[in-house]
This record gives sequence, C-alpha cells and structure tokens, in this order.
Amino acid sequence: MEITRLKTKTPSPYRITTIQEETHDTKTFRFALPDNATLDMLPGDHLYVHATVNGKAVKRPYTPSSLPDTVGYFDLTIKRYESGVISKYVHDRQVGEEVQMSGPNQGGHWIDGMATRVGFVAGGTGITPMISIIRWILSRKLAVELFLVFANKTEADIILGREFGHYLREHSNFHCYHVLEQPPPGWSMGVGRITPEMLRERLPAPASGTIVFLCGPPPMVDALERSLKDLGYAEEAIILP
Repeated sequence: MEITRLKTKTPSPYRITTIQEETHDTKTFRFALPDNATLDMLPGDHLYVHATVNGKAVKRPYTPSSLPDTVGYFDLTIKRYESGVISKYVHDRQVGEEVQMSGPNQGGHWIDGMATRVGFVAGGTGITPMISIIRWILSRKLAVELFLVFANKTEADIILGREFGHYLREHSNFHCYHVLEQPPPGWSMGVGRITPEMLRERLPAPASGTIVFLCGPPPMVDALERSLKDLGYAEEAIILP
C-alpha cells in the first residue's frame, strides 16, 4: 500500500475517534486520517489548531504525541487551562466531532543521527513536544542516551508518568528525574523548581554529540536557557520545540 504524507497550509477538519484521560486535566485526543495516510512531519514538528471563539479566530500550536510515521490516525495530548482558549475548546469536543488544523509545520525537531546524548528539560505541558521524540528514539532502538528532567506542581500533574516509569524499567538508555513543587511524603527526587545544579547533575555534559530540548512556560524557558549556556552548552545545542 502506497502511503500518502499529508500537509496542509489551510485549516482542514479532523474527526476525533477516541479520547483518553491522562491526568485530572490532560487528555489525549485521537484524530482520524485516511487508512493509507500519515502526517508529513519529523518528531517534534507541530500542527496549528484553529477555532473561532466568541467571534474571534484563534490558533495555537500543538505537537502530535503519536509517532510521526503512524498511519491512519494521530494523537494530540492537551492539558486544559482555564486561561487557554484553544485548550478549553478542544477539551469541550466529543468523539465524532471535528477540529480544524493546519500543518504540520517545522519546529525544533529531532533528526536521526543529530546527537548521541539528548537532554530533555520540560515544565508541565512543555513535555508534549518531547513525547514523540522520546517514543521515536526508543521504539527504533537508536544508539542514543536520553536524559529527561521534568518539572510539575504535584505528582498527579505528571503527564505520561506511568509510561516514563515503564521506560526506566525497560530501557537502560532512558533516564528520568522528576521535580515537584508540592511533593508527596517520602518523595526522593527533586523539590521546588529546576535549578542549574539539577541541570548539571542530571543532563549529559556539553559535548559535540550532545543536544538539549527545552520547553515549558516562557519565564522558565528564558531562565533555564541562560543557565544551560552558563553551564557550557552552545546556543545551537539548545533546541526550543
């Protein structure tokens, strides 16, 4: 069967086929594609979700969490924010309804062979652009060492926490360090916010074969990008999806 790779510049409708709850405020929405079609994208590229809310046209970027070469569907993992116009719009959709999207569009993505040691620094929903990259590298058993530092408010806010726990048990090249503002009793990982010391201890050291993906709330990204540069990571080694 010949595979069609889809990309659109103008919004097109995609129908929701299933909705899976990930956390108390995060869901994964699966959207149908033709049986012989996949999205024309690399791990980390994004789509724009379009909607008209209160008479105003709005759009926001979302990175599919499914693998880029998945045929017949794609997934978006979206956290609902009370101030998030599009996130609330999508969360209010039901199975069978359609959502308008355009793309995929190139972002800070992964290309096979670009590094042998990869750091991921994420805050909250900043993990979503990294999910497909992590899944891609592990599913293809690439010779790449992965180091994830993931910050959240509480343990209940950790998106795909069970999946990352599975990876820790099954893949010796995957390392994960969670940081919580409000940790439960007996918590053994990071507390508070991600610090330069945590980055130094938990990420691969700066080197020619090392890159770091960084995504989260803008103030966090700005602060940690400066910290990474202070630790010796070259600007081109820091990728903002």
